[in-house]
Amino acid sequence: VKKNNNNLILSKYLRRPASLSPVSLKGRSCLTLKDFSPEEIKKLLWVSGDLKHRIKHGKEYLPLLQGKSIAMIFEKRSTRTRMSTETGFALLGGHPCFLTSQDIHLGVNESCKDTARVLSGLCDIVLARVYSHSTLEELDKEASIPIINGLSDLYHPIQILADYLTLQEHYGSLNGLTISWIGDGNNILHSFMMSAPKLGVHLKIATPKGYEPVKSVIQEAQRLSRQHGTQLILTTDPMEAARDSNVLVTDTWVSMGQEEEKAKRLKDFHGYQITMETGSVANPDWMFLHCLPRKMEEVDDEVFYSSRSLVFPEAENRKWTIMGLMVSLLTDYTPKTPILKF
Repeated sequence: VKKNNNNLILSKYLRRPASLSPVSLKGRSCLTLKDFSPEEIKKLLWVSGDLKHRIKHGKEYLPLLQGKSIAMIFEKRSTRTRMSTETGFALLGGHPCFLTSQDIHLGVNESCKDTARVLSGLCDIVLARVYSHSTLEELDKEASIPIINGLSDLYHPIQILADYLTLQEHYGSLNGLTISWIGDGNNILHSFMMSAPKLGVHLKIATPKGYEPVKSVIQEAQRLSRQHGTQLILTTDPMEAARDSNVLVTDTWVSMGQEEEKAKRLKDFHGYQITMETGSVANPDWMFLHCLPRKMEEVDDEVFYSSRSLVFPEAENRKWTIMGLMVSLLTDYTPKTPILKF
């Protein structure tokens, strides 16, 4: 098996039979993976893996978005979301336009309704990173072009697509894996909960008391787990969640906008740091994910910089998966490489 920058070449995990039924996502928005079927999520990952294989490893030039433009609205700061979207859209031949809160004030200088309609006539797609998920819902309601959630208080679907591609590359498939979330019941966790059961992935969740996922998200995740025959466990014990898991995942304990709660949160999350001791009860093949940026209290250096950490391939895959999503929402592109094994 050939290697490239410690990443296994994607073709190791490709198989010939195309088992996905025909799926077209052209014209759709992506606010949450709750709205996507198992086949649609798999199609997004297949397109993403295909683009990575053809462009990164095959050195092909694919101007699939030539002549198209994207408005990137950012109410919150960003490294990975901005860089992956801006460079990815440009690599595909399109023109990205970055708009900060200094350039556009959603609902302040101009209503969301008017902004959505204006942008629908000026570009082909919008990615918005916002504080409130309701902002995305209003944009989507009023726009005639696709809207992508670049992060909201409720969901972060484009991060989870990158996580799934990273795990698929490492393990060769997703079905049957157990992911353990140890941390805050936040937008990243919500996105896992709305999608993991659809891919046959089990979820074990440890959050401190008072930091559980949103109740409606828990109820929907329980329904999805029953429907797809997967396991969903919620606990306050990190070691219980980590036991026999394939993947340990955490995130910041203090999200943007929660800075005033930092002291209380650090106290409440005591004992939730992921260490090699946490991994000692996990499956022998366990790996670690973190969407970044990372703080020492969330995971120690021994795990974060170890061979068990996939955080940097995970960060790179933010680019390939946002590219796959944008291509899928804007074109009828069909992957040229064999379908991924899920």
